[in-house]
Amino acid sequence: MKDYFPLFAVGAIVGIATLVCFVAFAFVKSKKEAFGFERNMKDGELIKRLMVYAKPYAGSFVAIFLLMLAAIAYDVISPTLVGRIEEMIRGDFALKSLFAYIGVFVSMLVVSAACSYFQSIILQRTGQKIISSIREDLFSHIESLSHGQLNEIPVGKLVTRVSNDCEAISRMFTQVIFSLVKNSFMIIGVLAAMLILDYGLTLIVLCFVPFIILFTVMFRKFSRMAYRKEKERMTDVNTFLSENLSGIKITQIFGRTARKNAEFSERNKKLERAIMGEIYVFAIFRPVVYTLYFCSVLVLFFLGGKGYLDGVGIMGKAVTSGVIVSFYMYISKFFDPIQTLAEQFNTLQSAFASAEKIFTIMDIEPSVKDGEGATDIDEIKGDIEFRDVWFAYVGEEWVLKGVSFKVNANETVAFVGATGSGKTTILALLCRNYEAQRGEILIDGRDIRSIKISSLRRKFGQMMQDVFLFAGTVRSNLTLLEDFSDEEINAAVKYVNADKFIAGLKNGLDEEVRERSNNFSAGERQLLSFARMILHKPSVMILDEATANIDAETEVLIQNSLEKLMKKGTMLVVAHRLSTIRNADRIIVLSAGRIIEEGNHAQLLKNRGRYYELYKLSVENSETAERR
Repeated sequence: MKDYFPLFAVGAIVGIATLVCFVAFAFVKSKKEAFGFERNMKDGELIKRLMVYAKPYAGSFVAIFLLMLAAIAYDVISPTLVGRIEEMIRGDFALKSLFAYIGVFVSMLVVSAACSYFQSIILQRTGQKIISSIREDLFSHIESLSHGQLNEIPVGKLVTRVSNDCEAISRMFTQVIFSLVKNSFMIIGVLAAMLILDYGLTLIVLCFVPFIILFTVMFRKFSRMAYRKEKERMTDVNTFLSENLSGIKITQIFGRTARKNAEFSERNKKLERAIMGEIYVFAIFRPVVYTLYFCSVLVLFFLGGKGYLDGVGIMGKAVTSGVIVSFYMYISKFFDPIQTLAEQFNTLQSAFASAEKIFTIMDIEPSVKDGEGATDIDEIKGDIEFRDVWFAYVGEEWVLKGVSFKVNANETVAFVGATGSGKTTILALLCRNYEAQRGEILIDGRDIRSIKISSLRRKFGQMMQDVFLFAGTVRSNLTLLEDFSDEEINAAVKYVNADKFIAGLKNGLDEEVRERSNNFSAGERQLLSFARMILHKPSVMILDEATANIDAETEVLIQNSLEKLMKKGTMLVVAHRLSTIRNADRIIVLSAGRIIEEGNHAQLLKNRGRYYELYKLSVENSETAERR
């Protein structure tokens, strides 16, 4: 009995480790809610969806597979060669035979190294192409979402999906999948070689395999939960940074930097704890696998050495020193792939967690999309009609309540009313940034839902209160990457009276526009926005508080340009400064989502209704501002 004490010790170690893992696993399963465990896509579904992107590169994967088999051959055969050399040295030594074995060994090593090099190159190129496709599809899908949906998703979260999460999937394609396949074949090849060499010792080593599988399944649960939490915490940090770096000037102005630092520190510590959770999971899993490897080596040396010394075969087959040497190398090559998988386990789980996040975004069905039978339109005259339109951003909190009006082609119509009366909402519905819950919106007598969204929006030119300019140049912001000649650009710039300020720029149209366009004033940005609209020759022009945040001089320039445009196309204007809409053909007054007045400037003043009150208030405010 004492002779077999090492085996009992090994059994005790494995048994205790198994019991501890079972207890921890049962605890986590019963505490899913406490850990915030949520039901997500199954791994099989994620793999199936990811493989759709890999399918076009099947030929590359076949080449990688063949190169991989050639590289694996060295790992499978080399231990047997070493064992043969050991037995030859101890037996009938022949220098010629030794050189022959060494020649075979070196040749296989060179071929293996060359195959590994080429398979790595092909794999990396293929993986990057796959990730590029995923990233492009994700960005395209984000572009298809409605304004309402985009308002509900933090920008930082979307940035994380397109950047960090795609990068995690990239590592899966270029590292983990290849590692899984390679090591699976390595295990199969090594196992076959071991069975051929000595099936008795092989069966003893295989006694440890069920425990490896058991521990892998258990720790998969811990790992999946840890990586999901890490992804959520990383998204929180990115979202916080995206918002607060954009608004950092406000933080500085109000002296709230210390408070913001404290908020960031709190989120950063949560991320730190989540990452440490990953490390703890991995720090336990890898030593457990290594313990099983150590135990298998101990059993091999004990039984193999005892059989060799006693001259007793295992299961009827004698054990030689060469067999023990070969088996020692094979056990290492048998457990090394498992340890490699353990090292790649975090990447695999990170990729699955990232894939979940990406496909969650891609599964969002756009709330505003082309209906069946929607077609393109070549031209529109500009007749617009709202028929009993109702709209609410949330539930039945109606912003528009049965709004009906008609705008004739080439007519300028202004919308006025208090904040929240529905002015901007009307313009948003016309462009199909949102979808009306009830009623119809017609252009040239045609329901806008029968027109493709992209085709419809190309017919509108919008000039908003908050102008957004992309990082690039003045030219790129005007053309938005469409082909326009310098003559067309200069004509548009001159038409809106922006030519003088552009001429004063060092590089003219090629002047750099920095991030958030902070090297241009509000008035200059508004003039560029106006020029951009004119350059694209819209059939309907929309101005939403276009002169609200600019100086008086720029307002005069824009107003002069507007007067030239008023009879050249349909124009819809929203303005709080009522002096800017006095020349409109019609003015529609809104209150609490309903039209309460309609007429031109003179008619509405004569009626002495709501418009009269707003205009009187506007004049008083202007006079007060002038006195100041």
